[in-house]
Amino acid sequence: MSSRRLLLGTLLAATALTSVAHAQTASPDDRMRSIEQQIQSLQNELRNVRRDLHTRDAQVRAAQKDAAAARQAATTPPPAPPPPVVAAQPPLPPVLGAPAGSTVIPVSTTGMGKIQIGGVTVTLGGFVALEGIDRSRNQAGTIDTNFNGGIPLPNSANYRTPEFRMSAQQSRLSLLAEAQPDAATHLSGFVETDFLSAGTSSNSNQSNSYTLRVRQFLAEWDNSDLGLHVEGGQGWSLATMNTVGMLPRHENAPLTIDAQYVVGFDWQRQPELRVVKDFNQQFWAGISVEQPQTIFGSSGGPNCLTGANASTGVGGGTLEYAQCGGSNVNTVQAYSDSIAPDVIAKVAADPGYGHYELYGLLRFLGGRVSENGGGRNYETTGEGVGAGMILPVVPKMVDFQVSGLAGRGVGRYGTAQIADVTFSPTGKIEPLAEYSIMGGIVAHPIPTVDVYAYGGAEGLFSNKAYTAGTVQGGYGNPNVSLAGCTVELGSCSANTSGVVEGTIGAWWRVLKGNYGTVQLGAQYEYISRNTFQGVGATKGSTTSPSSNENAFLFSVRYYPFQ
Repeated sequence: MSSRRLLLGTLLAATALTSVAHAQTASPDDRMRSIEQQIQSLQNELRNVRRDLHTRDAQVRAAQKDAAAARQAATTPPPAPPPPVVAAQPPLPPVLGAPAGSTVIPVSTTGMGKIQIGGVTVTLGGFVALEGIDRSRNQAGTIDTNFNGGIPLPNSANYRTPEFRMSAQQSRLSLLAEAQPDAATHLSGFVETDFLSAGTSSNSNQSNSYTLRVRQFLAEWDNSDLGLHVEGGQGWSLATMNTVGMLPRHENAPLTIDAQYVVGFDWQRQPELRVVKDFNQQFWAGISVEQPQTIFGSSGGPNCLTGANASTGVGGGTLEYAQCGGSNVNTVQAYSDSIAPDVIAKVAADPGYGHYELYGLLRFLGGRVSENGGGRNYETTGEGVGAGMILPVVPKMVDFQVSGLAGRGVGRYGTAQIADVTFSPTGKIEPLAEYSIMGGIVAHPIPTVDVYAYGGAEGLFSNKAYTAGTVQGGYGNPNVSLAGCTVELGSCSANTSGVVEGTIGAWWRVLKGNYGTVQLGAQYEYISRNTFQGVGATKGSTTSPSSNENAFLFSVRYYPFQ
């Protein structure tokens, strides 16, 4: 381009010189024609220059476009190659038990401890526990305390023997499966297990091979349009207080390390069928039919450990109120004769401040007294009324709770397992008048710490005794000799009148993240067991043997899915 400009300048200079020279020699007409020719030549040259400039600009724009495309190509990954052509494969063999023509269900993880299997969400739960207990009196038990008969009276050598145990048996496994067939319907199935049980070969000598047990195994159908909820399977009894509402997995179980919880806590985990109606999830009404079982204040059936026959009544008849376990139940345990399920009806309210419950319990108690050549059936009922409430004294910081149950023949619903019934002189079942009450405070001073304190009591309002000739019977008979109850290895037939407990403890979540939670716990509990008065061996005075228990517990738990 510079050479073109140089040539143009040279031509202009030459034209000027030529014009001067020609002007001196040529005629005017010739000079005019010469000038016109020179002007036309210059115009042609200008057109050539403009064309060259236009071509140069087009080349620059093309080069810039090529450079931009090159930069974009350098930062963009190359497209994936097309998938290889694979020959059709034969279908997989069907899964054992799957219906013909079934397809493979997609599986994916959706969060911590959650797995999506088709339209079902599976949530894994549970924890690994190492726990220990140090008792002042020996119960030869594990991490769940026997609050009644397990606390030895002074006649037992265990009364003067301390006890230390460690256990991993409270380690727990759970699985929750949930599905949403439509906008209003929710289905769920829940199973929860631990190892707080023992088979006939379980021991602590070497392998510590304790058995897996069922805690909960139930299914639930919920319909939000109808406010209707139906549950069936084994779960917490409707008599157990909830934190909110009246649905499974919202039970207000005490936070204790002790797997038997707290004296005065009313609960069962047993087979049941429950129907609940909610009214805008603020008010609830429900009814359940649940597995029955009766605890006898004196022998009402065979001793399945020794093979002894059923006990003999006052009139010479044989009490047949319980039998040794048969098919698929524990053959060394006695099961009471049951004529109908326990029935519980409950109402609850969540008005915006606290949670409140009121329920009624109806039980059907029966059995038979056999005699030579005949016998007779006896049937009666047990009844109870229970209530409870939870108050957020300081919202999200401090909660206060209280609950209780009072009635006849309702001892099995209390954690201390005091007897439900005794017998009349003729062998008729006589329900005992009983109560249970528990209060507690749970505080959360910081998000990683829970502190709890509970106090509770269970017992009888009065004894139920009789005298028939020389026989002193019933429960809590004041004419029974209890002299051996205070002598080591002495014979003692005292009946528990009441059990009281106070406990305090705390949990500290020392680690928490997407790897789970590590939690430490410590607890102290004091239990007092009292009995009805009887006749003493010295000075003819009455005596009421009693006992107590001090226990320290610790726990280390790992929750991998929380």
